[in-house]
Parts: sequence; structure tokens; C-alpha cells
Amino acid sequence: MIKFENVGLRYGMGSEILRDLTFHIAPGSFQFLTGPSGAGKSSLLRLLFLSLSPTRGLINVFGKDAASLKRADLQDIRQDIGIVFQDFRLLDHLTTFENVALPLRVQGREEASYKRDVIDLLDWVGLSDRLHVLPPVLSGGEKQRAAIARALINQPKLLLADEPTGNLDPTLARRLLRLFAELNRSGTSVVIATHDLGLMDQFQAKRLVINEGLLQIYD
Repeated sequence: MIKFENVGLRYGMGSEILRDLTFHIAPGSFQFLTGPSGAGKSSLLRLLFLSLSPTRGLINVFGKDAASLKRADLQDIRQDIGIVFQDFRLLDHLTTFENVALPLRVQGREEASYKRDVIDLLDWVGLSDRLHVLPPVLSGGEKQRAAIARALINQPKLLLADEPTGNLDPTLARRLLRLFAELNRSGTSVVIATHDLGLMDQFQAKRLVINEGLLQIYD
């Protein structure tokens, strides 16, 4: 599904923060991405989402060379990738329902075709009573759950999540991990960036560990 070959990344003229990354994300796989704070987990997720270009090396996504993709191609590919950012990136002028439904609206779908799915998903993440609330009114944990629902609504081929349970209590964190696991069983590849060892211990999955710019993989 995604293949990295000798990928390196630096910002500006500084030294590489990621170097010599060679690995692949297989279809239907589940992996945790972990490492010390500042190790480059978020940067690697941005490379996977194609919102950041590598300084060197090759990235192949869904059988296509990322460096050769045009803007329209990137937009099409990103429709198959769901991502949850640490800063949530909800639109303040849209309700919770509208934020979660946004990926479907961008595709041109009519509300009647997805309304029930959005409501059911928001109920699953515990936001059934916040459908028509704007993001500034939501708590940090509620914003996080809304962002997760938005990433899942399109049933992506690949889900990327940056510390998705950081603002959640342990019970809800376990519930969301089960949701990710169910999504994975349906065929979606999942990459969860986290430093929570307890969370990782709850699920048997490959671990991608970044340390000092290098990646080690543990099955």
C-alpha cells in the first residue's frame, strides 16, 4: 500500500530529523508508531499523508510514485486516507455533524445518503448530544472524538492517527481502540502514533519505533 525507500527529511538547512527510512505499510495491516517526544512521529505521518515531501528517497503510495503525482492526483489519493491531527483541525463555523460529514460533502454526496451514518458514528464516539454544537463550545476530548469520527466516516483504505487518545479517559480510549481494530478487520490499514505503552499493550500489532531519526520495526 505504501512503500518508503531510503527516505530522509530535513527542515530548511538543518540536519535530517528522519533518515534512511525503508519500510512498507501492507494492505490490511495495523501498526503503532512510537518513540520519544520530538523524534519525528508527526513528521512521518505527514509524509504518509503526502502533505510533506521528503528531502530524499522514494515514496510509493497505492502503486504510484508520490513525487510524480499532480495536485489532482494527490486530492484523489487523500480521499482514501483518513487522518487525525493532534490539533484536530475542525472548522469553527461548522457544527459537529457538518465537520464529520465534510469529507462526504466534498465528494458531492447528498446529505440524505450519509446522514444516518454520521449520526451513528457520532453516537458511537459519545457525541450524539453534540451534533449541532460548534467546535468552540466543545471540550478538548470532544473535539478529538469529532476529529476521529471525521477521519473514519469515509471508511478509508489507510487511517493515520496522531496521539488519538491523548485527551480521553482510559475507558473511552479503549473503546476507540476497539473501533480502530474493527476498521482494520474490515480491511483498512491503521497507523497510530502514540507514546502510551499501556495502550499499545492492549493490542497485538507491529511497532514502528523512531529514535534519533532512525526507524526500527518490531513484530
